[in-house]
Amino acid sequence: MNTLFAIALVFVGCCSNVVFLELLVRDFPGCGNIVTFAQFAFIALEGFIFETNFGRKKPHIPLSNYVIMVSMFFTVSVINNYALNFNIAMPLHMIFRSGSLIANMILGIIILKKRYSASKYLSIVLVSLGIFICTIMSAKQVHVEKGATEEDGFYAFMHWILGIAMLTFALLMSARMGIFQETLYKEYGKHSKEALFYNHCLPLPGFLLLSTDIYRHAVLFSQSSPVEIPVIGQSVPVMWLYLLMNVITQYVCIRGVFILTTECASLTVTLVVTLRKFLSLIISILYFNNPFTVWHWVGTAVVFLGTLLYTEVYSSIRVAMKREKADKKAE
Repeated sequence: MNTLFAIALVFVGCCSNVVFLELLVRDFPGCGNIVTFAQFAFIALEGFIFETNFGRKKPHIPLSNYVIMVSMFFTVSVINNYALNFNIAMPLHMIFRSGSLIANMILGIIILKKRYSASKYLSIVLVSLGIFICTIMSAKQVHVEKGATEEDGFYAFMHWILGIAMLTFALLMSARMGIFQETLYKEYGKHSKEALFYNHCLPLPGFLLLSTDIYRHAVLFSQSSPVEIPVIGQSVPVMWLYLLMNVITQYVCIRGVFILTTECASLTVTLVVTLRKFLSLIISILYFNNPFTVWHWVGTAVVFLGTLLYTEVYSSIRVAMKREKADKKAE
């Protein structure tokens, strides 16, 4: 029951979140730092009040382990954001992040000495391939519509290579963090709310390094056109409203992810998050009236097939049918 509830939180929260994020980025493409800071501050404040009881409750997992986890979490968040400054297009960014399934499986085999069935390997390849097809098609459409500038010369190419290296590092670090969480929960028990708080509270001092950019975008947000909130009848700058909704939906999403990490294996969590990214891409395309080609439907079908294969739906149905036949014979 907890697993299904967590999956619902992930899909509802994250898919709503991507809409508000796109509304923010559409007007202010460089607002990633203020969005990340607002999300971290909100989740940390909520956890400080309701989880730690204003700091009076001691953590079940030693702080030294949280420091390691937080270092990885903060590094991944900042590098993923900063890589966009190195000529990395958003579709390419999504392609790399969708590769987390494969990265998680590879590190699981190397570090945890795990072994998976052939169907699991095939399902991971299918899911990643489906998302890859959809994002590539979106990238082509963006190129045609906006006429992306050409990158000439050795410097531009090396700049792009550096961005790719950053995304690759963030991808592997994210997968390693997932495995580290899994081992911590096996040793100290499942404490999803506690982990959620410390993962967002401890990195807050790191945002001092980004304070200039955060303040600049706060001023820009305050200068955006006002919109009236129906319930209270007050007008607020529209970008601050979008940011508030983004923060709330991100909290719902990340809460679901952290509950999942206590209920499921690391690879299963990664699969759910990857499917959420794929659905977010589809919603983004439909909500913002972007073209949806035949290749997008092919990608959708491949992802759906990979999901069914991973969850072994066909095997479960076949086992259930055999049991039903056995019960009828017994009668």
